[in-house]
Amino acid sequence: MLFLLIRQKAWTDRWTVSSEWKSTSELGEWKHTPGVYYADESDKGIQTGSDARHYGISTKLDKPYNSSDGKDIVIQYSVKHEQDIDCGGAYIKLLPGGDDFDGKKFGGDSPYGIMFGPDICGATKRTHVILHNERKDDNILIEKDIPCEKDKFSHLYTLVVRTDNTFEVFVDNKSVRKGKLEDEFPFLEQTEIKDPDQSKPADWVDEQKMVDPNDVKPVGYDDIPSEIPDPEAAKPEDWDDEDDGEWEPPMIDNPDYKGSWSANMIENPDYKGPWVHPMIPNPDFVYDEKMHAVCANGCSHVGFELWQVKSGTIFDDILVTDSLEEAQKFAEETFFKKRDGEKKMYDEQNISSEDDMGDMGDDDDEDFDMGGMDGFEDEF
Repeated sequence: MLFLLIRQKAWTDRWTVSSEWKSTSELGEWKHTPGVYYADESDKGIQTGSDARHYGISTKLDKPYNSSDGKDIVIQYSVKHEQDIDCGGAYIKLLPGGDDFDGKKFGGDSPYGIMFGPDICGATKRTHVILHNERKDDNILIEKDIPCEKDKFSHLYTLVVRTDNTFEVFVDNKSVRKGKLEDEFPFLEQTEIKDPDQSKPADWVDEQKMVDPNDVKPVGYDDIPSEIPDPEAAKPEDWDDEDDGEWEPPMIDNPDYKGSWSANMIENPDYKGPWVHPMIPNPDFVYDEKMHAVCANGCSHVGFELWQVKSGTIFDDILVTDSLEEAQKFAEETFFKKRDGEKKMYDEQNISSEDDMGDMGDDDDEDFDMGGMDGFEDEF
């Protein structure tokens, strides 16, 4: 079942710009364009069009998604960074709100069920996966970063959250991360905690070394100076005591000086090793069967809420469904047709990474290029 499949319709009729989120001077302009290189000029997406600006835009799903329906949730969309992106987000959000959702006010503080997609700034380059948890009333970030693509071709990002509390992330229909939600996200309390009734015994010895009680400082050790007059120095022949003062030889390091004295260290016969605090089952641990339920009360919209230093990212091929098979079939029929066309046009124009378009990124990234979006190209 498709919850959102953008159909042929004027993009301005379907999408609502977040015009009341921030002042006009802070908000960037959205463009409707196929980009600089493409498979089909009529296959257009929405593109960030102003540097150093915030962006907010949202649209309503054809049908709301509710986690209580016992179905998986799949979010899929394409991202093309044409600007040699240096710092900016490109993630999508699945949003609750229903009839009360106000697209003009949608922004960074608006609640969401899922935040998913690439985010690049300097050396940081990751694919966000953040899921809302009803029990904690919080948004839970995946603990280990997932890489993302940075070149200037289109890439397809897909997230699946399953009702068995597992998830999977695909880039260009290739699985890049999957697992149990409790293993990758801090949804749950620790299964064990330190026993509050236990503490390290007062007589516990955890010093592995001790001072040698038989090692005594030699008599006169502290009287040895660190420097002595140079015994090889001689008073210059032209030295005049009356004019130059009494001559003193220069000082040199004393070879007999050993530094501050400290006793030798020996193995401590009473050493017991480091004390390990005993663990007990956490009485507060409760497994959450509903970790997957990111839209417990229903999600009705999707949107982009971004900040970009350098604009030029194009979003397209947006699909929200409950079937991974359906999403992958949709990608094969649409998105992957875009890939070869982009590459072909790029090669024909011989767009250099240091010419018209700037750095094209890593062209050898396993040919991660995309295909035209038939049935979706006219939506934006």
